[in-house]
Amino acid sequence: MSADGTWNTTMNTPMGVQKGTMELTTDGATLSGKLSGPQGDIELEEGAVDGDSLTWKASITSPMAMTLEFSATVDGDEMSGDVKLGAFGNATFSGTRA
Repeated sequence: MSADGTWNTTMNTPMGVQKGTMELTTDGATLSGKLSGPQGDIELEEGAVDGDSLTWKASITSPMAMTLEFSATVDGDEMSGDVKLGAFGNATFSGTRA
């Protein structure tokens, strides 16, 4: 199933639940797009597709500078995965196709 499209996301962070949207585009094994949320728009970096598995990074500056590392699995119109929050450990996130 293609990950292309707009996704409504929920990330369970140590600072509480963060909601946002994600626009994804796949081209073979390459994933690109952006995250939109309270911190503004963040371009995806190093995005990759392997079957139903996705990985990407996103560099944020607020509330502090860090690179988030995402891994997710797409199952139809649902997505779930984990995000590494630098020194703050890991968080889970989920998404549904908008």
